[in-house]
Amino acid sequence: MNTILIIEDNTEVRENTAEILELANYKVLSAENGKIGVELAQQNKPDLIICDVMMPVLDGYGVLHLLGKNQNTSSIPFIFLTAKSERSDFRKGMEMGADDYITKPFDDIELLNAVESRLKKAETLRSEFTKSPEGLNKFFDEVRGFEDLKKLSQDRKIKKYKKKEMIFSEGTHPVGLYFLNKGKVKTFKTHELGKELITGLYKEGDFFGYLALLEENYHAETAEVLEDAEITILPKEDFFMLIHGNPNVMKKFIKVLSDNISDKEEQLVKLAYSSVRKRVAEALLLLQKRYHENNKDQFTISFSREDLANIVGTATESLIRTLSDFKQEKMIDIKGSNITILNAEKLLKLKN
Repeated sequence: MNTILIIEDNTEVRENTAEILELANYKVLSAENGKIGVELAQQNKPDLIICDVMMPVLDGYGVLHLLGKNQNTSSIPFIFLTAKSERSDFRKGMEMGADDYITKPFDDIELLNAVESRLKKAETLRSEFTKSPEGLNKFFDEVRGFEDLKKLSQDRKIKKYKKKEMIFSEGTHPVGLYFLNKGKVKTFKTHELGKELITGLYKEGDFFGYLALLEENYHAETAEVLEDAEITILPKEDFFMLIHGNPNVMKKFIKVLSDNISDKEEQLVKLAYSSVRKRVAEALLLLQKRYHENNKDQFTISFSREDLANIVGTATESLIRTLSDFKQEKMIDIKGSNITILNAEKLLKLKN
C-alpha cells in the first residue's frame, strides 16, 4: 500500500482529500502546516506528497526546498495543491523540482489520475534496467513515454569498432555519450613522455565518455577498443534533454553513469602508496571483477602485458617479473597472452 502525505492548512480540503485517497486504498498522513509536513516526510518517507502552496509557518515552496536538500526525501514525487493558477506560480514550482500541480477546486478523478500517474513514474525511476541494448532501449522508452521527450535517442547510432581502434582521444570535444553493447574498452591518459595510465575498463552494459559531457569540457582521456566492440552513441543533445528534462531522471541516470568514479579515486590512491606486487594483485582482481562470467569457475583473460602494466602504473618488465613470481607461487597460470587466476583468495590477501 502506497503512503501519501497531505500538507494542507484548510481542514475541510485536507480531510476531503484524505477521504478520497483512503477510499482508493492509499495510506494517508496529514499535516496542517509545512513545518509538521517536513517532519512527517523525514520520519515516514511517503511515496508521494501533496502540498498546498500558501500555508502558515512554512509555505509549500519552503517545504519543497527543505525536502530537496535532504537526500532521503529529495526524490519523493511532489504535487502542489493550490487555488492560485497564475502561470508564474506554476513555473516557480516546476523550476524548484515539483512534479505536478492540481488547482483547487478539483474532483476525485482529477486527483486520483494525478496521483496514479506520479506513482507510476516514480516506480519506473526506482526500477533497475538490464545493462544490455534491450535494457537501454527499455529505459529510454520509459523516460520518453512519460516525459514526452519525443526525439530522445530515436536516432541512436550503433558503430562497430575493431581491436585497438580509437573511439575518442584526449583533448577532443565530446559528441555524445557512449554505451558499450558488446566487447571491451579501455580509457587512458598519456604522460608527456608517452607513457600510458589506464583509467577505466569497460564491459558490455557500461556507459563511458560522460565526464566531458557533464563538465562541458574536452575529453581528459582517450578511449580505445581492447576487444572488437559494438557501441551505441547517444547524441549529446539527447543526453542534455534527458538530464535537464526531469530532476528525478537526472538523479537516476547520473547514478548509473557514476558507477566507476569511486574506483578511479581508489586507483589513484593505490598508485601513490602501494607496492608493485600489491598493485599487480589488485589489477588482476580488477580484471576478474570487471570481466568474469558467472557461469565459469575459473577466470581467464587474454590481456596484453603492456595494457596490464598501464593499469598497474609500472614498467612492462617489472610487471612480467611480478607475474612470473605469482605463477611460481601458484596464484596464477600463464599460457601465451592468457592469464588464469588460480587462487583469488591469496591475491586478495596480498592486495589487503
